[in-house]
Amino acid sequence: MLEKAAIVVTSILQPNQALWKLAQGSQQKSITFIVIGDEPSPREFQLTGCQFYHLDDQLKSGLKFAQRVPKRKYSRKNIGYLIAAQQGATTIIETDDDNIPYPSFWDTRERYQPTQTLTETGWVNVYRYFSEAHIWPRGFPLDRVHDTVPPFESLVSQIVDCPIQQGLADDNPDVDAIYRLLLPLPQRFKDARTVALGSGSWCPFNSQNTTWWRDAYPLMYLPTYCSFRMTDIWRSFIAQA
Repeated sequence: MLEKAAIVVTSILQPNQALWKLAQGSQQKSITFIVIGDEPSPREFQLTGCQFYHLDDQLKSGLKFAQRVPKRKYSRKNIGYLIAAQQGATTIIETDDDNIPYPSFWDTRERYQPTQTLTETGWVNVYRYFSEAHIWPRGFPLDRVHDTVPPFESLVSQIVDCPIQQGLADDNPDVDAIYRLLLPLPQRFKDARTVALGSGSWCPFNSQNTTWWRDAYPLMYLPTYCSFRMTDIWRSFIAQA
C-alpha cells in the first residue's frame, strides 16, 4: 500500500469481522495496525496483526495527552495517531471498527492525484458527484442540502497535491440523523471518480476512511470537548481552512 503506513482505529468491541479483515490485510501488506481501546474495552483482546492499547497501556505510554484526555471519548483516537507517528509512520489511514474494507482499500494510495477540482464554490455537497440519490454528508448545512453542484464535466482537471484524502463508505454511509429519519439506506456510491476541494470550496469530511500524509498530521487532532458526532466535523473544517 504505502511505505511506513499505519492504520488507526478506536474500538470498545471484541475483535469482529471488520477488525479481523483490517488485521489480516495489514499483515499481508506489512502495515502497522493500531487499535485504541477505552474504559469499556474488553480486558482480553486477542487479534493477530494488531497492536491493541487498552486504557492502562495508554496511560503507561509516556504520552501526556493520554493522561489528560477524558475516558469514554472518541477523541482518545488521537493517542493512536501519536503512537503511529512515534513509530515512524509516514502515512496514517484511519477507519472505524464497523467498516469492512473492500479489496481496493489496500490499493496503493498516491498523494498527487489527477482529479477534477472545485474552487471558490462555497459549500458544495460532494456526495452529489458520487450518487444520484438526494444524500449529503454528516455536518453539511441543512439549509444547503437542496443546492445543485457544478457539473462534473465542467470541473477543471489537474494534478493536485492532496495530503488529506477522504474515501466513501457504501451501504451505511456517514449521514446525519435527519437523513436517517427521512431517506433510505443502504446507499452505494460511484467509484473510479475523484474530486478535489480547492480554495474557497467547503464540504465536511469524517474519520471513517481517511488518509493523512505526514505534513498534515498536526491537523488530525480530534477536539475532545464537543459532541461525539461533531469532533471529526470540526476537525475537517479546520483542516480545510
